[in-house]
Amino acid sequence: MTSARKRGFFHSIGLYFTDRDKLEPAVITFFAVVFSILAGVALIFLVSKDPVTSTKNFLLGPVLRTYNFYYLMIAMVPITFTGLALCIVYQAKYLSLIADSSFYMGAVIATAIGIYLPLPKGLHPAVAMVVAGLGGGFIGLLPAILKIKWRANELVSSLMLNYVFYFFGSFIILYFLRDRNQSILASLPFRPTFALTKLVPNTQLHTGFIVAAVAVVLVSLFIYRTKWGFEIRLSGANPRFATYAGLSVSGIALYAHFISGFIAGVGGAVEMSGLYRAFIWQMDPSYAWDGVIVAMLARKNPKFVPLSAFFLAYLRVGADFMSRRGDVAFEFITFLQGLIILILASDRLVNSFRARRLRSDALKSEALARKAAEVLE
Repeated sequence: MTSARKRGFFHSIGLYFTDRDKLEPAVITFFAVVFSILAGVALIFLVSKDPVTSTKNFLLGPVLRTYNFYYLMIAMVPITFTGLALCIVYQAKYLSLIADSSFYMGAVIATAIGIYLPLPKGLHPAVAMVVAGLGGGFIGLLPAILKIKWRANELVSSLMLNYVFYFFGSFIILYFLRDRNQSILASLPFRPTFALTKLVPNTQLHTGFIVAAVAVVLVSLFIYRTKWGFEIRLSGANPRFATYAGLSVSGIALYAHFISGFIAGVGGAVEMSGLYRAFIWQMDPSYAWDGVIVAMLARKNPKFVPLSAFFLAYLRVGADFMSRRGDVAFEFITFLQGLIILILASDRLVNSFRARRLRSDALKSEALARKAAEVLE
């Protein structure tokens, strides 16, 4: 029995490396990762006065100190939530970025609960996550409703709504939750029971990291082991066939967006209760754009989101460490992120490989047919 399982495991690995439809996207993703790192190193050598030290700080900074590695784990949490949220939307073949609003408003809702609602420790952040998730879910519905009712492009509408909800959230903080004794725009302090427990003493690593890991497992099971996840994937792959099969494509899009917004809203609540004592964001953190990269690197598969989140967090922490100890600005990381998106979004690479393979297979099939015809003659 054990040997059969082993044969099955190694057989599945062999199938993966011989199935070009699965291997080609993985190769493109690997190419994007390696090329972005090499481009980053090349840029460092162009602009830095001490490129060797700057490159060392960039590539090894996240692991040179234990504190930096904990910082990397903390940076993974919000982009893991937004990456998971966008994986669900992308599985349904929607390009909505409303996860940014869901995340931000989730943080605002959690702030109100953290200030005004007295609850026991442990229960307090849990209630905030659920309520923030519900708020984020209803916000996530809006682009889908606009697309279904009025055929509005979900990418454009979500980008516009992100501005609306950012200013709406800022309005709530400014006029209802602000601490007037502070010189900066900050909310009233959270209740002590609102804070998540620290996983490692004397660090900022909190139990939100575990919540994010659980979310990865739950979303993976939802997408690949439930009827609703199958419906999302089917309607995204072929809406016409899903309609012929008796599925409501518009209904599937609605609950996919709600679940996506729910996950992003929970992420906003986790970020507030895990890292902050008050709401102090002066600008929208725009974690959804990081989530786009995470979801694209993961190829819309929630199981690979932790790996892509780790990679992106590694780049950001390395860039931060390098900018503090060298002469290369942290903003150069945006160049690398844009490069990654450019490579992954270039369908011509994958399509050219597939076209070449299909042409080769067609020529082989034609040659075999000619030989068969000659034999029959």
